[in-house]
Amino acid sequence: MYQELKKRVLEANLKLPKYGLVTFTWGNVSEIDREAGVIAIKPSGVEYDAMTAEDIVILDLEGNRIEGKLNPSSDTQTHIEIYKAFPGVGGIVHTHSRNATIWAQAGLDIPALGTTHADYFYGDVPCTRPLTAEEIKDEYERHTGTVIIEEFSKRDLDPAAVPSVVVSGMRHSLGVKMPLMRCITP
Repeated sequence: MYQELKKRVLEANLKLPKYGLVTFTWGNVSEIDREAGVIAIKPSGVEYDAMTAEDIVILDLEGNRIEGKLNPSSDTQTHIEIYKAFPGVGGIVHTHSRNATIWAQAGLDIPALGTTHADYFYGDVPCTRPLTAEEIKDEYERHTGTVIIEEFSKRDLDPAAVPSVVVSGMRHSLGVKMPLMRCITP
């Protein structure tokens, strides 16, 4: 039923290893169809080179599986929190790129140091606060989403202007895709 959505999400996911943005099966891309009230996301633990459009999981915004036989990404709740908070976000890219990981583990914003960065980001890529021990222990994925939302709110950032974030202390970064704009995180 959601063939075109699944195809787009598959194609976006397949770009992650091609561009060196993920290791093993880590990382994922999702897209939301706001009219239908569903998201499509990479399944958990599936090798990129073995993935097909039929493997992409369709969920509602409560995380209930609508279509697909495999389990959705373990990061699904992070994506859902972001989609709920930012109505302009059309897709999310979650990477494990080496460069973003270094900044995240250092707990530092990624500064805008050149014109290529400035072409896609209006300012530095923000780094969130670290998750607390309690947040990590209880609903880690949901809390990852909430610290991202908290950071954008605290800094009064628009995801359309700054379409990426690194999560302090973590080994990944998240980028958002606005309608008509694609973003692959640094």
